[in-house]
Amino acid sequence: MDSENVNTVNPIEEVYLISDEKLKSILEAILFAASEPISVDQFQSALPGIGKRAIRGRLSELCADYEEMGRSFHLVEIANGYQIRSRPEYSEWIEKFYTRQVRVTLSASALETLAIVAYKQPVTRTDVATIRGVNSDSVLNSLLEKGLVRITGRKDGRSLLFSTTDEFLQHFGLKDASELPSLDEIDELLSIPNGSESSEPHLPVVMEETTA
Repeated sequence: MDSENVNTVNPIEEVYLISDEKLKSILEAILFAASEPISVDQFQSALPGIGKRAIRGRLSELCADYEEMGRSFHLVEIANGYQIRSRPEYSEWIEKFYTRQVRVTLSASALETLAIVAYKQPVTRTDVATIRGVNSDSVLNSLLEKGLVRITGRKDGRSLLFSTTDEFLQHFGLKDASELPSLDEIDELLSIPNGSESSEPHLPVVMEETTA
């Protein structure tokens, strides 16, 4: 066969030929295969030549499809990405299926430290210790090991700065840091009588930061 007569298709050009329905199916397959939220940038890296607007458009259609079909799962925006999750009303049956669900367990001191980092980020070890009134190095190290906190730089080139991670957003069911409840909302949550509390994990109240 004459190689000059063989038409080759550039992979990027081939992606452009994907129909909207095919693209939607590809995105859905990636979502089902992934164990963590997938960002638009990650989708785009697997689909060169497809714009972010097209990807977001098909994801919105998937979300609407699941709602219309009344499926037991839905597509949510969480931790700066997209993830397919089971609906809350089916949690009882899922818990019955799994005899034990492995979750990150946090002590009261760890929750308090995590809350300080979440609301004041980025913060230094000294910042956390000042607000809590006690050395928190071991607690911060524990949160680092659990993947809920990460080092994001240095203050004045010396002290390490700490911020929350995407895993933190996943654990508390947040789309991004802007969805953190306000202190007033937390006060309201904490005032709910026992037995009526939400099953969702909430961050504790952060004490007002003292000025030096």
